Amino acid sequence: MTLRTLWLSTLLAVAAVPALAHPGHVDDGFLHPLTGLDHILAIVGVGLWAAVLAARKPSVLFLLPVSFVAMMACGAAAGFAGMKLPIAEAGILASVFLLGGLVLIAVRVAAPTAMGVVALFAIFHGYVHALEAPTADTGEYMLGFLAATTLLLGVGVGLGWVVRRLVGDLGLRALGGLILAGGAYILVTQ
Repeated sequence: MTLRTLWLSTLLAVAAVPALAHPGHVDDGFLHPLTGLDHILAIVGVGLWAAVLAARKPSVLFLLPVSFVAMMACGAAAGFAGMKLPIAEAGILASVFLLGGLVLIAVRVAAPTAMGVVALFAIFHGYVHALEAPTADTGEYMLGFLAATTLLLGVGVGLGWVVRRLVGDLGLRALGGLILAGGAYILVTQ
């Protein structure tokens, strides 16, 4: 068994662990993005897509995550301000499918276009986090989910970089397929 085969088998086994989109809302901002499969898949997907794009433009490894976090904060601010965004949950699910597809077929676009795509989805994620926030200390809650999001983005970028080095672009694209499968799982179980 080669190291590549072992690595990919381990990765697939870990990805197969069952989870629910939102098993229960938590009052801890840091834990909130970590309790929803939809959030995990979309945010890690942003990092993976950054890894796809970084093959031609390395600065994207930084630009996409920063764009996502900044616009997520804007979406949260809109939610805390009482603005209405009626399609937010659908936007989050769409982000899972689109990001998985972008990674799966290795879509390469200019950095500003990619930043715009992830920024749009980040608004939905931030908005929903704000709606599910406890009434006390929204600032601490927001800092918590932004920190967890940054961590998940780092996981996506790091995973993408490692998989590309160990098994090549095909391995990275397979991760996009896993994100799509996760989106299908969420769609079927909701």
